[in-house]
Amino acid sequence: MSKEIPYKIYLEEHEIPKQWYNLRADMKNKPAPLIHPGTREPLTAEQMEPIFCKELVRQELDETTPMIDIPQPIQDFYKMYRPAPLIHATFLEKALDTPAKIYYKFEGNNTSGSHKLNSAIAQAYYAKAQGLKGVTTETGAGQWGTALSMACAFFDLDCLVYMVKVSYEQKPFRREVMRTYGANVTPSPSMDTEVGRKINAEHPGTTGSLGCAISEAVEAATGKEGYRYVLGSVLNQVLLHQSIIGLETHTACKKYDIRPDIIVGCAGGGSNLGGLIAPFMGEKLRGEADVRFIAVEPASCPSFTRGRYVYDFADTGQVCPMAKMYTLGHDFIPSPNHAGGLRYHGMSPVLSQLYADGLLEAKSYEQSAVFEAATLFARTEGTLPAPESSHAIKGAIDEALKCKETGEEKTIVFGLTGTGYFDMVAYQKYNDGAMTDYVPTDEDLAKGFASIPQ
Repeated sequence: MSKEIPYKIYLEEHEIPKQWYNLRADMKNKPAPLIHPGTREPLTAEQMEPIFCKELVRQELDETTPMIDIPQPIQDFYKMYRPAPLIHATFLEKALDTPAKIYYKFEGNNTSGSHKLNSAIAQAYYAKAQGLKGVTTETGAGQWGTALSMACAFFDLDCLVYMVKVSYEQKPFRREVMRTYGANVTPSPSMDTEVGRKINAEHPGTTGSLGCAISEAVEAATGKEGYRYVLGSVLNQVLLHQSIIGLETHTACKKYDIRPDIIVGCAGGGSNLGGLIAPFMGEKLRGEADVRFIAVEPASCPSFTRGRYVYDFADTGQVCPMAKMYTLGHDFIPSPNHAGGLRYHGMSPVLSQLYADGLLEAKSYEQSAVFEAATLFARTEGTLPAPESSHAIKGAIDEALKCKETGEEKTIVFGLTGTGYFDMVAYQKYNDGAMTDYVPTDEDLAKGFASIPQ
C-alpha cells in the first residue's frame, strides 16, 4: 500500500546522494565526441586541459563509469540547500480540474535562485584543487553567473563573467548579485577581447548570445595564466553534476511509491533537463521502466524542433571545440526573448543523441503562452517561476489538460529550475500586454544553418 504523500517531500540529510550518475554509461549509442576544429579528430585530454580543469576533463571523457563519487567538500556545501523538495502541485491540479497528478522538483531554494549551483560548486572545487587562480565563464539570464560567483567566493577564486548584453541590460539586479559575491561582470560582446571586437564589427548593435559570450570567456581563460574556462550547461560534466536533481527526485518517488508517466523539463543547453531525467532515463535504457520525457524550448530558439543534428561550433567565434548536436548554426543570434538561459543555438550532445534515438520528445512554445502558464502557476502554487522554468510548467499543464480530456490519471513530474524574482521586466511586459512573440522564419534559420561547417 502506498504511503500518504505529503505536499512537500523532503529527504533526510543522509539521503542526499553521495555519488553522481553518469547516464552515458547506460547509453547504447554514446554521444558523439567533441572534435578538434582543425584536425576534425576527437579531442584528447591533453588538448582539453589548457581550457578545462584536469578532473573535469576526465569526467567529460568518461563514458563507462556509472557512478562517480562526490568529493566531501562538495557534499558539505550541498547541505546548505539540499535536499531540494519534490512538491505535489495540488493547487495547480485543482485549478486545471485534471485527474493527473503533478509534482515538481524545486531547485530555487538558494541565493542563485536556480539549479546552477549544483555544478558551479563542483567546478570551482576542482579549479581550487588544481591550484588555479580563477575561472572565466559566460551567462545568459544570469543564474549560472550568480551561482559561479557564489562558488568562487566560497573557494576564494577570481570569477570573470561575460554576460549576454541583452540580459546585462534587462537584469541589473542579477548582475549586482554577482558583483556582491566578487565577480567581474562584462556585457558581451565586448570590446575587451579580439573575438568580441570581431563580433561587434560583423553585427553592429547586436544584443549578443550565449555563443558570443562563450567565445569571449574561452579567449579570456586561455590568455590568462592560472585560469580555466567553466561552462554551466551543454557539456557532459555539467549533466553529470546535475544528476543530483534526478537522483533526489528518484529517491523521493521511490520512498512514496510515486511512479512518473511523464517527466518534463525546459531545454536550452540541457543541464537541468539532463540532470532531472538521468536516473529515470537510465531505467528506460535498461528496460526497467517506460517513461515519456519531454523537452520544452522557446519557439524563438528552437534547437530541437527545427535544428539540424550535425557537428557545429559551440560558440559564435569558433574558438571552441565542435560538438555533434541539434543546432541552429553558431552564427544564429536569437531574438532578445526573456528566457535568457534558453537562448543557445545548440543542445547537449547527450540529449541530442537521446532525441535522435527517439527516447526524448521536444516541444516549443511562444513566450506569451509560457508567461500565461507562469502566471497561473504563481497564483496557484505561490512561487514566481523563472521564465526558463515556465516552459516546463507550460509543457506539464498541456499534458495535464490532455488527461482531463481523456480521463487518464497520469503522473507528471517537471523541473522548476529556479525563481523569477530577478525577471520582473519580463513580467512587466507580459502584464502590460507589451510582450512580443517572435518566431524565426525559415529564411532566418537558413542564415544560421549557412554557418554550419561542412
